[in-house]
Amino acid sequence: MPRLMLTDEMWSKLKAILLEDRVYNKREHRYTMEGILYRLRVGCPWRDLPDYFGLWNTVYRRFLLWSRKGILLRLFKSLSANKDTEWEFLDGSYIKAHQHSAGASSEENQAIGLSRGGNTSKIHLAVDSYGLPIEFILTGGEVHDSKVANALIEVLPQGDFIIADKGYDSESIREKVRQCGSTPVIPRKQNSKKGNADIDWCLYKYRHLVENAFARLKHFRAIATRYDKLKIHFESMLALACSIIWLPM
Repeated sequence: MPRLMLTDEMWSKLKAILLEDRVYNKREHRYTMEGILYRLRVGCPWRDLPDYFGLWNTVYRRFLLWSRKGILLRLFKSLSANKDTEWEFLDGSYIKAHQHSAGASSEENQAIGLSRGGNTSKIHLAVDSYGLPIEFILTGGEVHDSKVANALIEVLPQGDFIIADKGYDSESIREKVRQCGSTPVIPRKQNSKKGNADIDWCLYKYRHLVENAFARLKHFRAIATRYDKLKIHFESMLALACSIIWLPM
């Protein structure tokens, strides 16, 4: 029998949220969720799912359905509803795109770009005061953090402080943070004439919380390396990984 991830308590919490999203209470849905989590954890092809979870095609088709309906994204939103937004930390991290993730038969942007590391995607992540993920945006790896910062800040709940590293050094980003009712804690680069006399360095030291969140997300091999061709499917996997981090809370 393969190693499972969900305890009875965890499943009861997930089941209640799924019921609100009109996912009916069927016995096989727990095996379906465990099958999706198994693939998330080990990064195997869908066809290699153990028979314990049922037919691989059934698990795969249900994952596609839940992804297209946005159910896994809403699951993440429901679990993260009790976030602590006094401090909000931003950062981005590259994800290596496996060769099997290329070649999607779609003209839409699938958030895979060519960077110095080859074909990569990039996760732009925001975490709360406890280092728990609250929002993310997925782009190609060639997109700089500062290009997505304003869009990420817009979807964040209002917090007292928004903390980010020098990659977000931009007066337009700081102004966006102030417009949202927060105080920016973003150090300026060494060649800046204004200096960093106004930076709360004590608070900035807690920026490791967002780095820790990336480390936890990359424990899942289907996040550490992108195997999904379509952006919507990788976003669903990422939302599910974030949900698992929130689930014990």
